[in-house]
This record gives sequence, C-alpha cells and structure tokens, in this order.
Amino acid sequence: MASGGNKVEAGFREVEHTADWELQVWAPDLPSLLETAAHGMYSLAGARLQNEPLVERRLELPAHDLERLLVRFLAELLFLGEQENLAFDRFELKLDEGALHARLYGSHLSSIHKEIKAVTYHNLVVRHTARGLEANVVFDV
Repeated sequence: MASGGNKVEAGFREVEHTADWELQVWAPDLPSLLETAAHGMYSLAGARLQNEPLVERRLELPAHDLERLLVRFLAELLFLGEQENLAFDRFELKLDEGALHARLYGSHLSSIHKEIKAVTYHNLVVRHTARGLEANVVFDV
C-alpha cells in the first residue's frame, strides 16, 4: 500500500524490443504480479476467449525464486494454450509453504493474433520498488 491509504495499482505495458516482445509488469504483491503478467501476455498475443464453457485448471509450482516462478507460471499458461487451446482471464493465486497454488478460470481460445513461443529469462529480475514488485519479461515470438 502506498502512504496515505492510496491503493497501489497493477499494470503492464509493452516495451520496444528488437526481435522479441518485452512486457513491463508491476503490481503491489507477487500474486498480483503473476496475474498481471498473464493478462499482459494474453494481451500481447491478442488472445480472445470463447464465452462458454467455463474451464478451471489447478497448478502448483515451487516458489523458491521469483524469476523462476514468473517464467514457470507463464510457461504453464502457454502450454495449456498450445496443448488444450485454453486461456484464462481469472486467477486465484496463493503462496503457501514455498509453493504457488493457483486456480485458473477461463475457456477455449476463439482466436489468437500472434503465437508466443516461449517465456525467456533474458534480463529478467523481479525488483522491489515503491509501487511493489516490477519486472520486464521477454517473450520469444
């Protein structure tokens, strides 16, 4: 939380990158950072979900280091998109005992503008800032 009771906002923006896509992501805490990064990744790809049926998936990922967790979380979402044609727009994320417990809600993709091949570790650092956590994520397209 920011001083004076103002709520710290989460967000993302595309960053100019020579060959790949880069996304700057910020949020007040780690679960929000992961969720915001997922929304940003789907936005970059131009992912559109079908209206029905609602699909739920659960994930559990080790949370020993922030960068690895961020990459693994986004990579799992890409895998589910590739293997099951799924994308997610609602997330329940909880950190507990060194692991991320995630419930993902979404549906099948109706369209995607550009395929993201992979999430990279290129220059990836999750930084603590005045607005919470911040990272730049590079995607191989």
